Amino acid sequence: MKILVLNCGSSSVKYKLIDSESHEVLAEGGVEKIGLPDSFLKFKRPDGTKGIIEVEMPDAKAAVGNVLKVLTDEKEGVIKDLKEIDAVGHRVVHGMDKFSESVLITPEVEEKIKECYVVAPLHNPANMTGIEAVTELMPGTPQVGVFDTAFHQTMPAKAFMYALPYEAYEKYGVRRYGFHGTSHRYVSRRACEFLGLPYEKQRIITCHIGNGGSITAIEDGKSVDTSMGLTPTEGLMMGTRSGDVDPGALVYLMECMNLDAEGLSKLVNKQSGVAGVSEISSDMRDIEDAVARGDERARLALDMYEYRILKYIGAYTAVLGGVDVIVFTGGVGENQTGTREWLCKKLAYLGVTFNAEANNTRGKEIEISGPDSKVHVVVIPTDEELMIAKDTAEIVGKSK
Repeated sequence: MKILVLNCGSSSVKYKLIDSESHEVLAEGGVEKIGLPDSFLKFKRPDGTKGIIEVEMPDAKAAVGNVLKVLTDEKEGVIKDLKEIDAVGHRVVHGMDKFSESVLITPEVEEKIKECYVVAPLHNPANMTGIEAVTELMPGTPQVGVFDTAFHQTMPAKAFMYALPYEAYEKYGVRRYGFHGTSHRYVSRRACEFLGLPYEKQRIITCHIGNGGSITAIEDGKSVDTSMGLTPTEGLMMGTRSGDVDPGALVYLMECMNLDAEGLSKLVNKQSGVAGVSEISSDMRDIEDAVARGDERARLALDMYEYRILKYIGAYTAVLGGVDVIVFTGGVGENQTGTREWLCKKLAYLGVTFNAEANNTRGKEIEISGPDSKVHVVVIPTDEELMIAKDTAEIVGKSK
């Protein structure tokens, strides 16, 4: 099947056209600056060269329309007719506890996605706009929703509940949902395939670390705990997100800085994390460069970033009663060799040994633990789009 994978945001649309059987990426690209006069669509040609089309796109519907246009363009396209696209798979950020797996989009499913707007006001409406655009532009084409939160719905109540009045959960749905689920699901399974291990019999800790980041404890193929919570703000220190912080400190800052709810949200989501501490950048490459120059604040930000990851790995090792496989993925996990080395050496107490030569690799599947290591430590580049395409093909196949 040819599956179009869409990831629609408030100001951007990313896409890939994937052959779900061969896993070949037939086309890929994205629209940026939706709603602005300088919006544009960038895409990669089959020969690897890149192209850019500058065209005003006032909304997501126009963006999706231009994606479909370039896919079928006589010169730049890879298909002759939209009917060659068998189905469309959508990344949907939040499914609360309404979705524990990927689903075929129906009017009932659309209503449930809208019910989740309250906890994902920036993401879900944008995802929904993509679904509506495809419905209008490609009527009759099957669509599938793949939820970031679905993989984590196997967490037990002791892991997903907050110690707040029970009414917060019962009336308002306040609990841990977790995110990056499609990535955690893909890399954990792929790591076991790569290592030749039975997926359903492993204790796995997956570290999706980058500008955004989360860590998940996986037991026998099921998520049992994860670091992000009701929103993606909880857990690790991230590029601009604070991660774990004393709620009392937030109340105090609201009083000191005269912040309302919107101001506090901006503080913890956009002005904190690596960028907030370093006052240099949210990009870890910039932080590494600054550390090399001797910048103390950059050093502090990097130390904090790595320390939080180490704490969560330790906590989840305790939750799992040990660990068999640790997986690094995401922008930092796949490329930042220094962070991987520091973490591996700190995990020596678990019996982790480190292969420095293997670690000197970026963006490739590789085991970086030594042959005598009691824990497998691997780097697995994530491929959420392939997971979405596979889910879409399976669900559409069953529905026929």
